[in-house]
Amino acid sequence: MKGAKTVNSNELFLIVEDDRQIRSFISFSLKTREYRSIEATTGKGAMKAIVSEHPDIMILDLGLPDMDGLEIIRQVRAFSDMPIIVVSARDQDKEKIEALDAGADDYLTKPFSINELLARLRVILRHLCKGENPVQENYHIGELEVNLEKHTVTLSGNEVHFTPMEFNVLALLVRNSGKVLTHSYILKEVWGSYLDSDMQSLRVFMANIRRKLEKNPAKPRYIITEVGIGYRFADE
Repeated sequence: MKGAKTVNSNELFLIVEDDRQIRSFISFSLKTREYRSIEATTGKGAMKAIVSEHPDIMILDLGLPDMDGLEIIRQVRAFSDMPIIVVSARDQDKEKIEALDAGADDYLTKPFSINELLARLRVILRHLCKGENPVQENYHIGELEVNLEKHTVTLSGNEVHFTPMEFNVLALLVRNSGKVLTHSYILKEVWGSYLDSDMQSLRVFMANIRRKLEKNPAKPRYIITEVGIGYRFADE
């Protein structure tokens, strides 16, 4: 799933949605922008399509008839880094946090604007394109090494797994080490937009990254919180 990417070329989207009207609406919107898509109405159908069709991005509803969307995210993350954007009627922070913790890259609440969905998808596509033309950089501090070319993170000699969106957040911080990045700047650079509701998503991602990097997340060595402003990556 990691072949060469150019926006509006061969990206294949998997739409997993049991509501026929919403599924058709998303499919039609993608088609008018010259994106290819396939559809699934159940969790089992989604897993079968992933294995047989190798889609590049999944648009996932959590409320499916045969299995919970959170379980699909967990199963996919066991073998694939394919970007997953959740589109769900579940609008509580708890559900959003659970989806992001499970490995989702983004989360939109129904009803949603198709323009916002397409904007989020374009951000993901741009990150995929950048992944094929990586910056020749290797960042090393203390026991941590971040290879921006190979998209790998090593801590004390052991490789640490990051989801694509987690790595995008980390890479942004690393490239700007020593600088304070505001919440809004990080959201715009990584997700392509800034909404007050997205602040919780950013907090979840930062908490996940810290759990993977910091011996004591309460006293971080690498990612420093600038209270009320944003975050700073240590430069020494």
